[in-house]
Amino acid sequence: MSIRTNILLRVYLAFGLIVLFAAAVMVQLCRVQFLQGKKWAAMQDSLSIRYVNVEAARGNIFALDGSMLATSVPEYELRMDMVDGAITDDKVFYDKVDSLAMKLSAFFGDKSARDYSRYLRDGRRDSSRYLLIKRKVSFQDLKQIKKFPIFNLGKYGGGLIVLQKNKRILPYRSLAARTIGYKNENVKNAVGLEGAYASYINGESGKRLMQRIAGGVWKPVNEDYEIAPKEGADIISTLDVNFQDVAQNALEKQLIKSDADHGAVILMEVATGEVRAVANFTKVAPGEYKEKFNYAIAGNQDPGSTFKLASYMALLEDHKVDTGTMVNTGFYKIPGHIIKDSHGSIGVVTVKRAFEESSNAAVAYLVNNAYHNNQSQFTDHLYEWKLNEKLGLQIPGEAQPVIKNPNNKSWNKNMTLPQMAYGYEMQLTPLKMLSFYNAVANNGKYIAPIFVKEIRRLGNPIEQFQARVINEKICSEVTLGKIKKMLEGVVLEGSGKQIVYNPLYKIAGKTGTAQVADANRGYRGKRQYQASFVGYFPANKPKYSMIVVINDPKGAYYGALVSGPVFREIADKVYSIDLEMNQDKPSIHIAGNALSPKAKIGQQKATQEVYSKLGLKVTYAKNNETESDSSDDFSTVKEASSKKGAVPSAVGMGLRDALFIMGNAGYKVAVIGSGTVVKQSVGAGSIIPKGSKIVLELE
Repeated sequence: MSIRTNILLRVYLAFGLIVLFAAAVMVQLCRVQFLQGKKWAAMQDSLSIRYVNVEAARGNIFALDGSMLATSVPEYELRMDMVDGAITDDKVFYDKVDSLAMKLSAFFGDKSARDYSRYLRDGRRDSSRYLLIKRKVSFQDLKQIKKFPIFNLGKYGGGLIVLQKNKRILPYRSLAARTIGYKNENVKNAVGLEGAYASYINGESGKRLMQRIAGGVWKPVNEDYEIAPKEGADIISTLDVNFQDVAQNALEKQLIKSDADHGAVILMEVATGEVRAVANFTKVAPGEYKEKFNYAIAGNQDPGSTFKLASYMALLEDHKVDTGTMVNTGFYKIPGHIIKDSHGSIGVVTVKRAFEESSNAAVAYLVNNAYHNNQSQFTDHLYEWKLNEKLGLQIPGEAQPVIKNPNNKSWNKNMTLPQMAYGYEMQLTPLKMLSFYNAVANNGKYIAPIFVKEIRRLGNPIEQFQARVINEKICSEVTLGKIKKMLEGVVLEGSGKQIVYNPLYKIAGKTGTAQVADANRGYRGKRQYQASFVGYFPANKPKYSMIVVINDPKGAYYGALVSGPVFREIADKVYSIDLEMNQDKPSIHIAGNALSPKAKIGQQKATQEVYSKLGLKVTYAKNNETESDSSDDFSTVKEASSKKGAVPSAVGMGLRDALFIMGNAGYKVAVIGSGTVVKQSVGAGSIIPKGSKIVLELE
């Protein structure tokens, strides 16, 4: 083969390969264009445009009286499209950019005017479509910022992009913080009411169309939602902010005084089982305590002497003893152990007296003597009273109670029964113990406590809750009557007399002191104690039950000395606050030439009730002012009223009254400032849809 032929053959071969490659490329282009076109077009859209979820404003959590315990307030992120709207004109932008920089510098104070000007100019030079201006801007600040140069050119003229986010706040800060809880995406770790009722509070997320721009940043295609988020429902809790404040202050004060490790207080309404206050504090530094763990519902420990109520109830119910039965105190010897009374012997006394003085030796002897040959008869009572079962609370985290029986491997036929008699070899939470005492106060009706009374959406109830009955009658009327007398005797004549007794009203209860095991070292490790007092008041007509538990106090550690003062302080203040318990008292008249107290704008019925308690007469003015007559016993107030179906007026009201009247009218409320309402975003008398948000400004 000649050289020329060889070269031509190679050229033809190369050319043929190029043609084949070109043909393959054309085939693939046609395949991509026509056969897979829709697939790749959809992928392109997904890479440059997508919908994102917009978090809904979470529902509010209210106290029983309408006070707001948790709410969501709008918080804004401000960005700027540097090549949008009217500022595409260089003259408009550069004529006003320095003025805008001066305003931003003066308003935020984080950069100089020169730095802001340089930052904005650099963004303009780079044609930034999503330049960050500021995060965490309040609604009030946003109103001012919109008036700044360039931004005041309008929604689509000044390039300002406003992204709303929702910030969760607790208006009362640490008040009942652990019970209120917080949002947690992990349902297993849900905390408090926020976690337990997240499905109601969270609402439904909305949708917003976002576009990917240079730098991998996503910005809204428009400022409006494609699908607006649906706000969450509101939770009406059983808590009373006044009682909660009293409980927390009294507990914290005693914890600091005793240098204790932690403590808890629970106040419950007897008839309804509604928890009015619950406080939990843990020492985080010397003299400093914070709510870190809910000991009230999760703090499982030996209850100590407060459990003697169950022991004596079983003995009386089985007719093993009577309140007049005589028993020895001081010490009681069982195989391998001597049970001693911490205060020494008080001799041979009645069962009632032994209970009042909290004799460990007496109750250990009585229970062991009565049930030694049939030990399950005693534990059967405890199981019948469901002390071994959870209460089934509305908030997560309740600890599983531990009550032994003779079938347990750890049961010791010589030691377990007598030690259980005075509250050892078991694990119960403070709320579990309180619920049992509450049953005595409630004439034997044992109910599970509740923390949530109602769920509302747009101001209308969608679900209501009542306490679940655990046991209609825990014991006979005869036993119940004797137990009540014994509990009253503790305060009148026994271990609680010096600290808890109040001559103005009767208190019934029981002191408790228990040695706490030191982790793996048990009772042989560091000596530490749990002091408690649990009871109810007024004893003759019980309205509230309460337990105070303080763990590892330094110095004095007996229940009466450590927890008793907290119980007494809270009970005294609750008694003075609750008008129902003081309705038989004579009216209080203002002495001398003192003027009648002025009332804010509010409801006539509520105002009249307050004035009647003070012995004052009330008339109602027709004008817009609240006035007081010159006489000492006469006052003129204005009734807050509004047209049915219209927005009411909250101007002149305090926050609590304003939230109440707006909530009853079916509107959501956002609050700015503190003090008295001076302005509302929607005027009184306006007709707007139920569930709309109204902003109240307070000064």
